[in-house]
Amino acid sequence: MLNYTVNTPDSEAFLAAAQRWDAIAKPLRSLGCLEDFISQIAGVQGTADVCLEPRCGLIFCGDHGVVAQGVSQTDQSVTALVARSIARQTSNVNLMASVSHTPVFAVDVGMVSDVADASVIRKKIRYGTADISRDPAMTRAEAEAAVQAGIDTVREMKDRGYRLIALGEMGIGNTTSTAAICCALLSMSVDEAVDRGAGLSDEGLVRKRMAVKRALEINSPDAGDPIDVLAKVGGLEICAMTGACLGGMTYRVPIVIDGVIVEAAALCAYRICPDVKPFMLASHMGHELPAVRIMDEIGLRPVIYADLALGEGTGAVALLPLLDMGYRVYSGTHTFDGIGLKAYKEKGGRI
Repeated sequence: MLNYTVNTPDSEAFLAAAQRWDAIAKPLRSLGCLEDFISQIAGVQGTADVCLEPRCGLIFCGDHGVVAQGVSQTDQSVTALVARSIARQTSNVNLMASVSHTPVFAVDVGMVSDVADASVIRKKIRYGTADISRDPAMTRAEAEAAVQAGIDTVREMKDRGYRLIALGEMGIGNTTSTAAICCALLSMSVDEAVDRGAGLSDEGLVRKRMAVKRALEINSPDAGDPIDVLAKVGGLEICAMTGACLGGMTYRVPIVIDGVIVEAAALCAYRICPDVKPFMLASHMGHELPAVRIMDEIGLRPVIYADLALGEGTGAVALLPLLDMGYRVYSGTHTFDGIGLKAYKEKGGRI
């Protein structure tokens, strides 16, 4: 049984934030999604005095047995190598996050090896998943434990003072599991859901599609039960990110989601509890068809269209400087009253 709390945004805080935006000396709604995001965060945090700092990145890491089917260019050792780089603050996501002074943490929920670095957050449920083209990825109990690990990690980060979390993943082979999840939950065909990931050859793409097809046939995931889908064809890091989204709702921490793999976790969280939606902020829209389908179902609106496909939370941290710029305007003194200008009036209803 998962331990999470169903919360709803504070409508008064949201309205107060919207009214503050309307008092700023500029055309109404002219900062678009940045206004929406800041007001959304106000509702999540329960105050119009929005707090974007300190914030952090959480990169959940896990390995996938399906790599044995030749579905990836690299082997599982790369997961640990990247996790070690994240722990040392030298990976791509760290470099991007440093622009907005955001520390990033690797969270081990299922790597096949242990990274000997004290800064890695250890939440390991098991050492990698089984090969989903032959067996269920994990037991239901393990899937629930991994989801709970994500919920608990958000609580721990909030206890450490972090007020916003950028969510990412690292796990060689996880685009295969993501495709299987999307086939199961969105009734997508294998050809629609499976792409080249990090750059597979034509032969590798055929192997990947066959692996997903076999995984679905052998495991028969129940589309009406997201935990069943995660246990049968998912990944430990995908489970944990599902939990992190639920943790954002439970502990009122805004969660910035990354690309299609994190979006699949967000979809699982949404299917578990639709009330999670207002606690998530979409960062970017990738080129994968499942990403479009997921965002449409949840009703989230990404704001960055830059053809990003790196993963590791890089798209999520790319949103942070934009949020900072929006917040500087929101919290500034350039108001209609402050400059002696008559306030603009609403021409119709708020969209």
